[in-house]
Amino acid sequence: MTATQTRTASGGEKLLGRAAFVTGGTRGIGAAICRSLAAQGANVAAGYGGNQQAAQAFSEEFAKEHPDRTLTLHRGDISSAEDCRRSVAEVIEQHGRLDILVNNAGITADRSVLKMKDEDWRQVIDVNLSGAFYLSQAALLHMLERGSGRIVMISSVIGEVGNIGQVNYAAAKSGLFGLTKTLAREAAMQLQRSGATDKVGVTVNTVTPGFIETEMLASVPEKVLDGIRAKVPLGRLGRPEEIARVVHFLAADASSYITGQVWGVNGGLDM
Repeated sequence: MTATQTRTASGGEKLLGRAAFVTGGTRGIGAAICRSLAAQGANVAAGYGGNQQAAQAFSEEFAKEHPDRTLTLHRGDISSAEDCRRSVAEVIEQHGRLDILVNNAGITADRSVLKMKDEDWRQVIDVNLSGAFYLSQAALLHMLERGSGRIVMISSVIGEVGNIGQVNYAAAKSGLFGLTKTLAREAAMQLQRSGATDKVGVTVNTVTPGFIETEMLASVPEKVLDGIRAKVPLGRLGRPEEIARVVHFLAADASSYITGQVWGVNGGLDM
């Protein structure tokens, strides 16, 4: 077990009996979120795209770390509305419910504005923003019928401050803020109308990671990473489990009065 996995292995029962669907859930931040939710008692559905070998490896590791939790794998194309709705229906069918949706899946296709190709723009927007809408729409219908649920978007500090060469990524991640706040308002309105205003409710929030130690940064030269660390007030990169901890906090019943909010986890980068 790695140091990261050790830090997420100990937990509690805040999410006991819950079912969580985490897109991009077999690697990096997504894998840490799956482990963290499981450590708090949740059964987990992990979404992934094309890397079936990595997904299977994660499944085997998860089974060893959390033998008393259920993990299902769900392959799909997040940019496809049909695939998103199918995946949500599949999770509900296999787990009998869906309490938590974490929209974590994301891609990059970096180019400067003047060199950005139409396909680079469309693909990143389709996966990082439109996919989150399709999944949330399907999950929200189920959650409103049950009167309870949690949706958490994984955005990025880049969506708040922008970044050279990432106009598509920044636009998509920034778009999650508006999506979050509107979904949160509509969910609250629908529950008010139905009279289902119990203590759990349906909430929608966003977490914005800063620069985190994941595969995405593994190819970045150390000199560049030193420059990034120098810009972060806390002087280091973040760890995936530090994002995961905020997600499982927002997913808990006790966080029912938090909705439509953006939670920065970036070492003070944007303050």
